[in-house]
Amino acid sequence: MAKAIMLQGTGSDVGKTVLVAGLCRAAKNRGLNVRPFKPQNMSNNAAVADIPGDKAGGGEIGRAQWLQAIACGVAPSVHMNPVLLKPQTDVGAQVIVQGKVFGEARARDYQALKGRLMDAVLDSWGKVGEGADLVIVEGAGSPAEINLRSRDIANMGFATRADVPVVLVGDIDRGGVIASVVGTHLILPEEDRRMIVGYLINKFRGDVSLFDDGLKSIETFTGWRCFGVVPWLKAAARLPSEDSVVLERLASGEARALKVAVPMLGRIANFDDLDPLKAEPQVEVVFVPPGKPLPADAGLVVIPGSKSTIGDLLKFRENGWDRDLLAHRKRGGHVVGICGGFQMLGRAVRDPDGVEGSVTEAEGLGLLDVETVMEPEKTVRNISARSVQFDLPLEGYEIHLGRTTGPDTLRPSAIINGIEDGAVSADGKVIGTYMHGLFGADGFRGKFLESLGIKGGGIDYRAEVERALDEVAAELETYLDCDAIFALAR
Repeated sequence: MAKAIMLQGTGSDVGKTVLVAGLCRAAKNRGLNVRPFKPQNMSNNAAVADIPGDKAGGGEIGRAQWLQAIACGVAPSVHMNPVLLKPQTDVGAQVIVQGKVFGEARARDYQALKGRLMDAVLDSWGKVGEGADLVIVEGAGSPAEINLRSRDIANMGFATRADVPVVLVGDIDRGGVIASVVGTHLILPEEDRRMIVGYLINKFRGDVSLFDDGLKSIETFTGWRCFGVVPWLKAAARLPSEDSVVLERLASGEARALKVAVPMLGRIANFDDLDPLKAEPQVEVVFVPPGKPLPADAGLVVIPGSKSTIGDLLKFRENGWDRDLLAHRKRGGHVVGICGGFQMLGRAVRDPDGVEGSVTEAEGLGLLDVETVMEPEKTVRNISARSVQFDLPLEGYEIHLGRTTGPDTLRPSAIINGIEDGAVSADGKVIGTYMHGLFGADGFRGKFLESLGIKGGGIDYRAEVERALDEVAAELETYLDCDAIFALAR
């Protein structure tokens, strides 16, 4: 079995995902055969990982583990994230186990289910380590959630079963980092506390010497060693975001040639579809929160994917975004709907089997002459395709329920494996597709932006991600004792 080290956080969103990705790249740069692993993730940002021998196409993992696999220079595997929770309501989620839908569970029911899922986690753990020198594990939430400890599979429950040493990550940007690190030490049971080999401080701004006394205080209370203080990593902004929590902090930047408005759906999914557009120097992507109107000066509105199409469609109308979208169209604006967003653009969405919930039908936004019927079978696959509009190659993936039909599908947006996909309005300004990753194709993105009056687009987005990973790794090598962290892996 490969050696391993695990990063756990004092809370959610302390930066574990980027730190693991950066350490993975740093280990790769040292010539190590490294893999990422996250026992349990909760996110509607999913990626497709191929499953050897699976004719159905593939399985789902958290988008964060897909990014970490890129950092390692290896193909993503469903075993890198054996349990993925995809929230559908405030109290319930779809449960994905080793890439496939296991079922649905309310929060309380899921706690009872965890014991059965540990076997799958340990099975995947064994597979991920095959042929690797090092596995870097990411926890979820915080080990200090001792009320959930008895059935934990994400943090210390996994670390103690797999005997993986832990580095604790504290986020100084949110404040109270001394109390969060020391408090974690205080309330952990001795068995769990022994797994922690030290800690690091993340997201520091300013003169780090001003925190010297803070480090001494943490050492006095805990006896733990500090592996370093990581500054705010600017390059992390150029990496795909893990989860929708980041959307609460996104704001529009300086005005650019094209403004792209993206409504922040309640169950927004795979919003990293917008990252390649955000990376374009002439494009400003604005995520519009509920209660705010879609900006009138937007040239393009993108309706992203959703884990709950009908629920988000009803909220879309409650926010008045349907009226904003109609006004946008009357001004000659363009619209792209991806996956659930595509379904919303039609005349109706029907769910006769109640796959998404108790509401079984909703009127669509009516910008495309299509209708969608939800079906229990989920399509999950990586795809290569071709743009009909520009006759250029596309590459991405599908994760969706439902079948969409209607007159506008006679004008497909893409050809996938010889089969027509999506729909386009008669004037060509409204596009719907089931294909995630549409904007990731540099040639297509450049031509699409040119059709909106923006010339010179189509940067090499994948190269930008690779450069950002290298920059993050270089910063971690500078500010962390990576030698000591890797040496403590076992």
